[in-house]
Amino acid sequence: MTRSSSRRPADDDQTKIYLSGTHRARSPADTFRRLQPLLPVFGITRVSNITGLDHVGIPVYMACRPNSRSLSVFQGKGIDADAARVSAVMEALETLHAESIDKPLKLASFEELRFSHTMIDVLGLPLARPEGLNPFEQILWIEGQCLLSGIDQWLPHELVHANYTDPQPAGSGVFAATTNGLASGNTWNEAVLHAIYEVIERDATTLWKLSTQAWGSRRAVDLATIDDPVCAGLIDQFERAGLDVVVWDVSSDIEVAVFYCLVTDRDSTTGAPEMGAGAHLCANVALARALTEAAQARTTYIAGSREDIDEHEYTEKAVIERQRMARSVIDSLRPQRRFSDAYNLLTDRFDEDLEAVKDALMARDITDIVAVDLTKPTFNVPVARVVIPGLEGAFEGPQSGYVPGLRATRVISEGAA
Repeated sequence: MTRSSSRRPADDDQTKIYLSGTHRARSPADTFRRLQPLLPVFGITRVSNITGLDHVGIPVYMACRPNSRSLSVFQGKGIDADAARVSAVMEALETLHAESIDKPLKLASFEELRFSHTMIDVLGLPLARPEGLNPFEQILWIEGQCLLSGIDQWLPHELVHANYTDPQPAGSGVFAATTNGLASGNTWNEAVLHAIYEVIERDATTLWKLSTQAWGSRRAVDLATIDDPVCAGLIDQFERAGLDVVVWDVSSDIEVAVFYCLVTDRDSTTGAPEMGAGAHLCANVALARALTEAAQARTTYIAGSREDIDEHEYTEKAVIERQRMARSVIDSLRPQRRFSDAYNLLTDRFDEDLEAVKDALMARDITDIVAVDLTKPTFNVPVARVVIPGLEGAFEGPQSGYVPGLRATRVISEGAA
């Protein structure tokens, strides 16, 4: 086992500058000013304010990148227009980086590499097929670095790239190929943290959905106990627009706050219910992310511009069924949790956040947090893909192709007991 000789240098400034609804090293306006001249180079042809498509008023933007090898439209959300605009741009550019990776790859089987290379724990990775990896099957591998040990590790390229055009590379179809854990930032640690939070969020929401507590009152948060002005203001915007809001604290055994919310029109003849999720060490930020994501989901559905929304979702039958299910959940809830019960840690620095998150993961026997640096020197925008063996991938329903890992299998078994 060898340690990397090419670690990323530490960021000069780990201090958080912007703390309104999110934590950033620059304000959203400053970030956008830096990126705006590069939009044509990124292939972004349009950045649009689509907030007005819905009547809620929480800012949502979209960035169009027609030549994308995944989606061609990327959404962004935030507590104000600047935050939503740069959110859309960052999502578009981070996916660009993952579509056109210029790092060395190896085509080999696990058995060919495992004695001469340090390998990620392949048994803990999210799968696309129940049988998992054939150790003698040749697939593409890429090198990342474990954030816990500093040691370079090889991991499946399928979990890192975002080029979803056909034909896929040899050996594809083994692992769950999504954009989970792909993130950008103003600094390397900011990007890495955003990526880790996303992986923790997907793990927590999956475990909750598979548990006997899913959609119930025990983990529903009493909205009257939410004392953060930003989050309370977002909820007020939904309610003044005629929507009901439900929030669940779905945090797992990993001590990072994760919230999941459901919003739906009180008038069941209009709109479609939508959900949002968010994770962060700071509970206020985690909840703000969940609420703004729900607003983004509503506006995205209305815009109808995403290739990943099936046309069936727009049929009258599908909308009525979603409304019925949402209303049955809301009408039966008696929230039992206070917002102050959530995990919560507020620091002034990204390096302190990263150490706290690593400690939280290691406390649950996570031994690998592998980051692949996808930053392109030409653009100099930090982009990271983080893979954490042992955590669950996203469960989107019985038809999603999700394959339960060990943590999910344990939850399912407990529910069946």
